[in-house]
Amino acid sequence: MSWIISLIIGGVVGWLASILMKTNAQMGLIANVLVGVVGSMLGFWIVGLLGIVPGGGILRFVVAIGGAALLIFILGKLGIFQKK
Repeated sequence: MSWIISLIIGGVVGWLASILMKTNAQMGLIANVLVGVVGSMLGFWIVGLLGIVPGGGILRFVVAIGGAALLIFILGKLGIFQKK
């Protein structure tokens, strides 16, 4: 059951990051979920390297959205997502 919740939260995180990065029109449900899940792992990995531990739920959500936005930025530079 927890992996279903992770996928739902990943979808919301990916969707919000795609709105932030203005790639929402290009991304569907599966892309939002993948970017949300992988991007949040990227965000928490980078924050961990910096020695920061996000304590509250809102801060963890912000780190997840930031990681997903960073992933969209990287994918955009690779030519996968373009701003419209």
